[in-house]
Amino acid sequence: MGEAQQGCQYQGRLIAGACRFRWRDDVKLARRNFLSLAAGAAALPIASRYACAEAYPARAVHVLVGFSPGSASDVIVRLMAQRLSEQLGQPFVVENRVGAATNLAAEQVARATADGYTLLLATSTNAVNSTLYRNLNFNFATDIAPVALIDLVPYVLEVTPSLPAKTLPEFIAYAKANPGKINMASNGIGSGPHVAGELFKMMAGVDLVHVPYTGNPYSDLIAGQVQMMFSPIPASIGYVRSGQLRPLAVGSTSRIVVLPDVPTVAETLPGYDASGWHGFGAPKATPPDIIAALNKAVNADLAEAAFKDKLANLGGVPAPMTAAEFTKFIADETQKWAKVNKFADIHAD
Repeated sequence: MGEAQQGCQYQGRLIAGACRFRWRDDVKLARRNFLSLAAGAAALPIASRYACAEAYPARAVHVLVGFSPGSASDVIVRLMAQRLSEQLGQPFVVENRVGAATNLAAEQVARATADGYTLLLATSTNAVNSTLYRNLNFNFATDIAPVALIDLVPYVLEVTPSLPAKTLPEFIAYAKANPGKINMASNGIGSGPHVAGELFKMMAGVDLVHVPYTGNPYSDLIAGQVQMMFSPIPASIGYVRSGQLRPLAVGSTSRIVVLPDVPTVAETLPGYDASGWHGFGAPKATPPDIIAALNKAVNADLAEAAFKDKLANLGGVPAPMTAAEFTKFIADETQKWAKVNKFADIHAD
């Protein structure tokens, strides 16, 4: 028997009753303390999950790219990956997964764990492929969550120097006078340069012969074996600067810094708009807070003057957007190229 209980009994019944009440209060207090501790222990897993989310990224992030090393897309994504690594303190590892016209990389990301550690270099090719291919094993619109747009890469209508046309109106007139005699190079059926050319044919009313390449088309373009191409400027800016190719017009709605004196196609054909683009996508169930963190980091890099200059020198136009804006942008691009695919009867299995 404890000292407090002994004292209660010694001083009589009334005090003993008070002691019983005090003992019950002690039991209630102990029970409350126990329940508080138990609740705290139960909350630990939840707290740990929040801590993990706040710590993103806690390890290397892998970016799957559907283009070969050294391509325009590969160069641009590696620049961005380096900046994200420096900003977020974890490696952003670029992995080239070439195959099936970028569909291989997209499908792998669509099926990856949605934890923010596997990303896709999403491009205009993915938007084109959505209606170009009839039997894809994934749906780009629903299986890939748009994260952030990096840049727009306007296609540039470039011609071999041996072609007599010096301006876009002269080229259109020459093409109409020589239907079916001008060869238009591209990087393959359904590639960005191909559909940009088909959109031009549709709007200008000219007959150009499409010549798809699986390798580098520029040597043939310079030599005049093919006469023109809508080229992504990062891949051909060296040839333009050296005078080996003549730029007639850029496909974006505004002139670009790297070619300030070259007019837009839209100045001759109002409404023409054809640019490649690069951005990041993630598996569809990626947590919104991770998407928001990545979007914020990408847009912060795009706001830096030094990084903007690097993109501009490659012909890229920084295009910061929210994830919601990027989602609408992709939907609009998919719809536009679906119309071109249908008009030109372009499809692949």
